[in-house]
Amino acid sequence: MVRPISVQALPNHQIYIEYSDGAAGKVDLSEFADRGVFRAWNAPGFFEQVHIGEHRQVRWNDEVELCPDTLYMKLTAMTPAEYLARTEAPVVRA
Repeated sequence: MVRPISVQALPNHQIYIEYSDGAAGKVDLSEFADRGVFRAWNAPGFFEQVHIGEHRQVRWNDEVELCPDTLYMKLTAMTPAEYLARTEAPVVRA
């Protein structure tokens, strides 16, 4: 499975994220900024607290986090079917 290895906050609710397979780039999260728990991003300095959580999720605190798989698909423009086909473990037969 690909996992995020680094994340950095950028202006205008964007992040720069790097994954274990070498995929890297900017992801625009501004569509979430004024919705539900993501309103917290509008507090001064909060968005800049982004980090990789202990379960490899992209998070800000215990209430605000994003699924790394979803961000990977957004970064690479993969569909869920493409992503699943790429990340499924091969079947080993004895």
